[in-house]
Amino acid sequence: MVNKALDFDVILKKCGVGVDAPLVVVNKITEVALTLSENDRVDFFEYLLSNISDKKVLSEVIKLVYPLKSEKILSKLLDILLLRSGNESEQDELIDIRVLCAKAIADYRDTSTVNAFLYCLNNKKEHYKVRLACADALGRIGDRYAVKPLINVVKDENEKSVYVQESATFALGLLGDMSAVDPLVSIMESKQGLLGKFSFLKEKIVEALGKLNPNNAKVLKVLKNALLDSSPMVRINAIEAIMNSESEQASDMIRQALNDEDEEVMRNALIALYNLNGRDILDEVISLPGYSEFLKAEAKALIEEYEED
Repeated sequence: MVNKALDFDVILKKCGVGVDAPLVVVNKITEVALTLSENDRVDFFEYLLSNISDKKVLSEVIKLVYPLKSEKILSKLLDILLLRSGNESEQDELIDIRVLCAKAIADYRDTSTVNAFLYCLNNKKEHYKVRLACADALGRIGDRYAVKPLINVVKDENEKSVYVQESATFALGLLGDMSAVDPLVSIMESKQGLLGKFSFLKEKIVEALGKLNPNNAKVLKVLKNALLDSSPMVRINAIEAIMNSESEQASDMIRQALNDEDEEVMRNALIALYNLNGRDILDEVISLPGYSEFLKAEAKALIEEYEED
């Protein structure tokens, strides 16, 4: 409801909406907002979200409302998130605005918004940027109700956007629900579909499994196999996950990566073993044959950085 004591329509005209350049308008809006009480400021921004048609100005207004935690503002942000236009060019203009809304809504950590995010995420006709933002938001909100739908997105062989699957996997890691472990393990073991074509999806699955339960026997098996993956980043993520586990086999599993063909993998393996076992591994690498000159230099650098004052 518009504050009757303030004529926001008049204020908008004074701010030059529809006349001045977007940046000028936003600066004037900001100046006006600073003069208002907290309640009036909420009413003002609620009015702006409902009445501004200029997409550039609206984008900046959405950024301005991030600090305002109000049910009125949340309701308007949800309206924009769910807004779709029949006009294709106008719909394209709305995409980035709706993504901004998703990020702003997620900051509320309000579980009542989960259904709206799931609606957009599950709509395969929706733009992938909006679906990505919704998957990320579901992870940040932390509602376990989103776990199963997110798993379904990750394992969907007909999902056309690997980026959406990647974002859904990352969200599962944030949610930390153990029910996601078996499905993610199964996806890694199946080696089917997009998983074989896009290594960064495997990277995210390995990362998520490491966050969820690196001590699970099935997970450890997946992580051990991931050390042999063709992607260096998958191997690096596996090293980190194994390091963070409590497995007695962790050091032995990581040791094989000291002779990896990729220098970044070797470096990460050395750092992980140093974190697990202390300086002994550095002295071993420096003094014994069989280790690359690169790795010996890295070991010396770690001693200089952390061991010598």
